[in-house]
Order: sequence, then C-alpha cells, then structure tokens
Amino acid sequence: MKILAVGRNYVEHIKELNNERPTDPVIFMKPDTAVLRNNAPFYYPSFSNDIHYEVELVLKVSKMGKNINEKFAQKYYDEIGIGIDFTARDLQRKAKEKGLPWALAKGFNGSAPVSQFIPKNELGKLTDISFSLKADNEIKQEGNTSMMLFNFDYIVSYLSSFFTLKKGDLIFTGTPAGVGPIKIGQKLTAFIENEKLLECEIK
Repeated sequence: MKILAVGRNYVEHIKELNNERPTDPVIFMKPDTAVLRNNAPFYYPSFSNDIHYEVELVLKVSKMGKNINEKFAQKYYDEIGIGIDFTARDLQRKAKEKGLPWALAKGFNGSAPVSQFIPKNELGKLTDISFSLKADNEIKQEGNTSMMLFNFDYIVSYLSSFFTLKKGDLIFTGTPAGVGPIKIGQKLTAFIENEKLLECEIK
C-alpha cells in the first residue's frame, strides 16, 4: 500500500503559505509507516518543533489501474475518508530553501492519521462535499470539494499516468486554508459533512 498526496490544491491554502499556484498537481508520497488508524494518538517527535495539521479528504483505490482516462477514473475508487497530513513545517522550510525533497517533512512515522471510509455513493455530489477539522472543539479548517483546483477524477487520472494504482492505495487530495501548529495535549477531530470520523490526540 502506498500513500500518494496532492499539495497546493486549494487556492486559499496556496495564498496562506505564499506558494505559487501550480499548473499541474504537486505530488508527494508518504510510506505506509506514516498511517495511523483507529484513532491512535500521535506522539510529537523530537526532530521538529513546528508540526502543522492539514486536514484532507482521502480516496481509497478500489482496483488496479494505470494510464486511466479521466472519464473512467470514478471506477477506480469507491470509498472516501478523511485524514490529516501532519507536516514538519520547519523541516519543509529548510528543504524548500535548498530546493530539496519534502520526504522527511511529510513522511515521518505517524504523519498520516486516517479515518474509516464511507462508500462514495453515500456522499452525494462528489464536487460538493464539505469537511472540517477542529482542535479542542474549535474549528480550524473548513473546506469543500468545489474549491479544489484539481478534482478527484483528474487527480486519479493524473497519478495513474506515473504510478500504477493498486487496490488499497490511499490518495490525500489536498488541504484548505487554516493550517496551523499542533501542541501536546491537543485533541484533533475531523468531519465529513457533520459526521465525526477521526479523532487524534497529540501526546
């Protein structure tokens, strides 16, 4: 199982980090050791002092495919969940300054908490799904798939032109504005529409 992720897919998030708006999806990967399941806690690592939350909708690949035409892409995922892309912003900043990869800043152990998954046909129109993140019951991020630069089907098609997608692969589809630092003792909760699907305590 691999984790593929899209950066800079919501305009307001691009603005808050002073990044350039991409003409193609910005892609990075996380190893399977990044996944946290079943509301497991996240233990703050010693190598960073500026880890940020980034809430994202997550697609679960349902069958193998490569070079998938966008019009058929919906056949390759049938469930959607929510996840948090924890990012060591201090490590990422150093990497970006030197033009180096983000692997350490994005792929460290436990950096991808993921919820249970919901059949996509239960979510209605996929271009109008609302999702959000709270930290200690305070709303920090709110997004809607209508705000994405690149929609689900385009992402799946684009990724499949570079990587063979396999059943069980996860695709993080980008975060809206409002990212910020986590702190020990905090509890993060993530929602699709009004349904709480993910909890993560910071220890």
